[in-house]
Amino acid sequence: MSDKKKRADGFSAADDAKFLREQKMSGKAPGGPGGPRHGPRPGGRSSGPMMNRMYAEKPKNMGKTIGRLIKYIGKNKYLVFGLVGIMVLITVLNLAGPKLQGIAIDAIGTGKGDFDFKKLITTLIVMAIIYTCTSVLTYFQGVSASKLSQKTVFTMRTDLFAKITRLPLKFLDTHKHGDIMSRMTNDVENVSNAVSQSLASLVSGVITLVGSLIMMLTLSPILTLVAMVTIPLTLGASALMSRLMRKYFIRQQRLLGMLNSNIEETVTGYRTIVAYGREGKAIDEFADVNNELRKTGIMANCFGGIMGPTMNVIGNLGFLCVCFAGGWLALDGAISIGVIASFIQYSKQFTRPINEIASQYTTLITAVAGAERVFEVLDADDEFSGEKPDAVKLDDVKGRLDFTNVNFAYKQGEPVLRDFNFYIKPGRKVAIVGRTGSGKTTIVNLLTRFYDIDSGSITLDGVDIRDIDKQSLRSEIAIVLQDTVLFSDTVAANIKYGRLDATDEEMKAAAEMANADVFIERLPEGYNTKLAESGSNLSQGQRQLLSIARAVLADPKILILDEATSSVDTRTEMQIQQAMIKLMEGRTSLIIAHRLSTIRDADVIIVLDEGHIVEEGNHEQLLAKKGRYYDLYMTQFSGVAT
Repeated sequence: MSDKKKRADGFSAADDAKFLREQKMSGKAPGGPGGPRHGPRPGGRSSGPMMNRMYAEKPKNMGKTIGRLIKYIGKNKYLVFGLVGIMVLITVLNLAGPKLQGIAIDAIGTGKGDFDFKKLITTLIVMAIIYTCTSVLTYFQGVSASKLSQKTVFTMRTDLFAKITRLPLKFLDTHKHGDIMSRMTNDVENVSNAVSQSLASLVSGVITLVGSLIMMLTLSPILTLVAMVTIPLTLGASALMSRLMRKYFIRQQRLLGMLNSNIEETVTGYRTIVAYGREGKAIDEFADVNNELRKTGIMANCFGGIMGPTMNVIGNLGFLCVCFAGGWLALDGAISIGVIASFIQYSKQFTRPINEIASQYTTLITAVAGAERVFEVLDADDEFSGEKPDAVKLDDVKGRLDFTNVNFAYKQGEPVLRDFNFYIKPGRKVAIVGRTGSGKTTIVNLLTRFYDIDSGSITLDGVDIRDIDKQSLRSEIAIVLQDTVLFSDTVAANIKYGRLDATDEEMKAAAEMANADVFIERLPEGYNTKLAESGSNLSQGQRQLLSIARAVLADPKILILDEATSSVDTRTEMQIQQAMIKLMEGRTSLIIAHRLSTIRDADVIIVLDEGHIVEEGNHEQLLAKKGRYYDLYMTQFSGVAT
């Protein structure tokens, strides 16, 4: 897409580039001088996408989005039918009001003895009943609209959360986590507001529009034509301002997602920010995005605020035309004063829906912009969407792995693994070492099918892993990462995450095997102790031991240890090493490590460089070669680079 081409938000890629360029020049944007780097690094852990990735979407189809929203609303068909029925009754009663007002006025007469008291009293009683019923029905309309709104967004949130749990790792690597959360909260909430506030107005508006037109025609075709004079002006002004508003409201939603991402990143990295004294820089980064959101919000609300008054001016112009023409006809005796009064009320009711739609347009366009962002996630490729219908379910896995001519790149033209070949016998401990970016973690990503290879093959017990059911494959693999993931739940629940159907006895046996039982029993409530967010009330070593206990309970055939001891002290490392030795017994194990002391007893050590195996052998053999491994080892333990 050309930089000059406008997107759905009305801004070009050049507009976004200018905003990001200004941030980069001040060192506040991702990728700028001193700014944090984002995006997946080949073979490593990712920290989110580049900010301008958020603007890469193609223009959305507003009609299609509204159609999909209507389908979500239609899932609660009984509520919809009930709400529409109530609105039809309210509209019919409202349409009867002006007619009765005209009858009451004519019953009073001209003051020349034609006063009809009985007719007046009867009409007033009927009007009182109608207005009372309208008030009661309006209450039930509000309740029904609220229920419909909450049930609609409940279904949408449920679908969105279920989709997020099935998103492939690639999607999460290329979208900021804060932006994804913003879609779940802010964008869905905007849809909720539109359904509860605007849906009733739209439906009743259409009914009122048609009903008022019919009543106007029955009262006076001539006055009806006069009332129609301002309709083209109303539609033209509405269309013009709608185009101006839409681009700002879509951009506002995108910037809100950016703001949430910034907040999420700041809170997550707060320790680092404080440690380096970068509080001022964090405030400046937030201020940049917040200021852009402020300016866009002002423009959006300005155009949104203009819509209502403009429609009122046009409506009042039409009202003046009707009054002038009605007075002229009354002088000629063509119509009565009561008819004029009724017609004026109907003409107001006829223009009111247009004005209401105009005043609700801000809410509607914000909801559509939010819904587009929600549907973008729902339309993303599913983690299991490419699964073969006849995918193999694993049984009696031995753990034999074979990488044959494997090629892979996160980004086209920048290969991470090139013609990678390696064979792992069942039950062997294989260590993978190499400099950062050499492809160590990429091997794990490919083996677990977080990413699929570009060419070549990876087989497990002779079966290509692309032919194996993903869930079945992953159930045979356990991973212990450097950054342990624990949940705000009990210690027992975190261990049982490895196998949810495990008994308490099995869970405690796994903790004992992982050498975690000693510190767990010292906790205030033992296994029932509630962990803080990310297990922050435990030490790094304790968190790692819980992670190992979880892997023990899962009882995998293949074990992956990804720099599992790199963040702990030497003494804790020895405890974790003892637990890992027990865990690796009888399992095919892949150990990724920077600390070479942790892999001395590995059966095979492979040294990677630029996606190739440059050396292979056990610890003694590689030291004897005095090659790349020898250099790494001497650098770590002797402080001497050879």
